[in-house]
Amino acid sequence: MKTVTDSDLARNLTSVLDGLERGGEEVVILRNNRPIGRLVPEPRGMTVREAFGDLCGILTDEEGEALLRDIEQMDRILDQGVRDPWES
Repeated sequence: MKTVTDSDLARNLTSVLDGLERGGEEVVILRNNRPIGRLVPEPRGMTVREAFGDLCGILTDEEGEALLRDIEQMDRILDQGVRDPWES
């Protein structure tokens, strides 16, 4: 667990948030050497493969292959990123 003072957080908010996102480590905010809050990373998202991994044995081979093709196609689409429709 990482600690940061309130004044250091104010000066370096972007780098603290970048570290939180990259490292996934909880950050405790201190004021006058007392903890006043925590920044906790969001849990990692689940991939489609992980979400549907328990379908093995439930689907027929053909259904499983079709689902796998759809999943791979969606992974490629999602890897391209989502465009904000309000931006030009």
